[in-house]
Amino acid sequence: MKKFLMALLFAPLTALASGAALHLDKWPGSVSDKAALQNGAKLFVNYCLNCHGASYMRYNKLMDLGLTEQEVKDNLMFTAEKIGEQMRVAARTDEQKQWFGAAPPDLSVISRARASEAGSGADWLYTYLRSFYRDDKRPTGWNNVVFENVGMPHILYGLQGQQVLNHETHKLELAVPGTMQPAEFDKAVSDLVGYLVWMAEPGQEFRKTLGVGVLIFLALLFVLAYALKKEYWKDVH
Repeated sequence: MKKFLMALLFAPLTALASGAALHLDKWPGSVSDKAALQNGAKLFVNYCLNCHGASYMRYNKLMDLGLTEQEVKDNLMFTAEKIGEQMRVAARTDEQKQWFGAAPPDLSVISRARASEAGSGADWLYTYLRSFYRDDKRPTGWNNVVFENVGMPHILYGLQGQQVLNHETHKLELAVPGTMQPAEFDKAVSDLVGYLVWMAEPGQEFRKTLGVGVLIFLALLFVLAYALKKEYWKDVH
């Protein structure tokens, strides 16, 4: 009986381990590139903020990316009137549920929420946003190899074009080109992912810098403490 209960407990883990491993492309960007983050913020407000909110982020925080208050107001504030307001969508949650069947998730910390053993949240988002393909069986006409039967349509298809899935090779092929070349589109997605990563923790660069400073200070303190210890105990036998 005990063995049977243990088998039931670990059955889901066994099933998960037996599934095909998800391949994620490595995100090539960096949250240190302010120009890329600014472009990512522009893509976010133009393409993502129509349906997805970022309620943990305020517009004035975008000034940390090197933008002035006027630049934020003129180019990035489409759903608010004051610079200190949150990045919300105009549609209410109950309206979105009625239209889509479920409200699109808030993207404030999506890069952290999607982290897994297969890769970081940035890797998941970078692969996901480049992996949409045409599927007439889906209500939206789109599917995704990373998130099968996803309810979200390919909002960036005008930039990337239309991909189709080759069922023999299980690879995506570009059937209709978009306004961007493949390498150009990959760079745009990388910038967008960079902004999502930054938005999940705007202070991460400062935290890393502070951490390095603390470690250097502790190393110097250790040297001083060790020298003091040797001096104090040199006459003790």
